[in-house]
Amino acid sequence: MSTGTNILQVDGERLWQTLMRSGEIGPGRAGGLCRLPLTDADREMRDQFVTWCEEAGCRVTIDRLGNIFARREGQDASLAPVLIGSHLDTQVAGGRYDGILGVLAGLEVVRTLNDSALETRRALEVVCWTNEEGARFQPPMMCSGAFAGVHEVDWILSCRDDDGLVFGEELARIGYDGSAPVGGRDIDAYFELHIEQGPELEARGIPLGIVSGGYFTRGMVIEIEGENAHAGPTPMDKRKNALVGAAMMIVAANDIGWERHPPGKSTSSRIKVWPNKPGILPDYAQVTVDFRHPDKATTLAMESDMLAAIDECCARANVKAEVVQTWEFGNEVFDEACIELVRNAAEELQVPCQEMLSQAGHDAYHMTRITPTALLFSPCRDGITHNENEHIELAYTTPSVNVLLHAVLARANR
Repeated sequence: MSTGTNILQVDGERLWQTLMRSGEIGPGRAGGLCRLPLTDADREMRDQFVTWCEEAGCRVTIDRLGNIFARREGQDASLAPVLIGSHLDTQVAGGRYDGILGVLAGLEVVRTLNDSALETRRALEVVCWTNEEGARFQPPMMCSGAFAGVHEVDWILSCRDDDGLVFGEELARIGYDGSAPVGGRDIDAYFELHIEQGPELEARGIPLGIVSGGYFTRGMVIEIEGENAHAGPTPMDKRKNALVGAAMMIVAANDIGWERHPPGKSTSSRIKVWPNKPGILPDYAQVTVDFRHPDKATTLAMESDMLAAIDECCARANVKAEVVQTWEFGNEVFDEACIELVRNAAEELQVPCQEMLSQAGHDAYHMTRITPTALLFSPCRDGITHNENEHIELAYTTPSVNVLLHAVLARANR
C-alpha cells in the first residue's frame, strides 16, 4: 500500500503495542490466550481497556450484560453515534487477535483522531461485546444478540457454565454488572474489523476483505438418553449406551460435511457424558453439531440429513435422542451504503481488496438487525484461528485499520 503523506493514517506501532499488552493478559498454555468471559483475566483485560479509553478522553458506560461502550463525543449530540467494535474474550485455547483486533483497532481510530484534533459530526463509540465466543456460556455472540433483541437479558443473566456458576453472579463478581439498559437506542451504523479466520486473503496477498454476506449456519444440541449398565456382563443386545449413540451421531455429522465439501462443512465440537467413568455404560450424553454452506437451501438439507441420521443412530444404539436447542446465523445482509464507504476508503488509500463471505459468526451479524452494518476482514497466517498459534503481521494488518478509520470517519461526518 502507498498513500500520500497528507492522508490520515493510524499509528501502527501504537496499535501493535496495545495488542501485545492484551496478549499478556490471560495467557494460554502455548503462547496464545485463555481469556474466558467473566473470569479474573477477563476483568483484568476489561480494566485495561477502560483505562485506555478514559485516557483517550472517552466516556465509558457499561450495560447490564457487561457490554462496554467508550464514547468520543461528536459535534452534534443529537445525532446517533457510529459504533466500532468486537470482543476481548477468547476461546479456551485462543489466539491473541480474534475479536481483539477489532476492539483495539476501534481504540486506535479514536487515538488517531485525537492526535490530529479532528472532531466528527457524530459521536463515535468503541464497543466491547461480552461473551462473543460462547466458550463458557452458550450460545456464542450472546450479548450483542441481546443488544439486538435476539435474546432476553434476564435469560442470559441466569445462564450457567459447566461448573454451575451463574452468568449474572459472575458478572457482578468481576465488577462489570453495569446499570445501562441493553440496546433500545438509536445507532447510526456499526463497523467491525476482524481477522479473516481463513487462509484466502493471505494466500492471495490481499490485505482487506469486504464481507458481503456469510455462510448460512445451522447448529443444534442433541441430548441422548440411554441406561446405566455394567460394561462387562451386559449383553450387547441389552445395552443402551448413550455414548455409543453420541459417537454415531458425531460421525454422521462429519460425513454430512464431507458429502457437500467443498464448500460445505459440518462438525461436532462438543460432547458431554454422564457418568463418564470406567466400567459403567453412560445413560446420558449431549452433542453439539453445526452445518455451514454459502447456499441456505444446502445447509437446510444438511440439517435434514442430520435429523434422519439421529433416528438411525438411535435405532442402532438402542437409545433415545432429542434436539434441545437450535440456532442459526449467516443469513444477514450487510449494508450497501456502509460497504460503499469501505470500498471508497480502500480505493483512496490504494489498498487492494476483495469481496468475500464470512464462514464464522460475528457480533456484526446480530447488529445487522438494528443498524446499517459493515464487516471487514484482515489476513491471518494460514487461516489458523481458535488456536494458540493464531498469528498476524503489522505490515499486512495496518492497511485494513486505515480503511476502517476512513470509512468510519466518512460515516460519522454525514
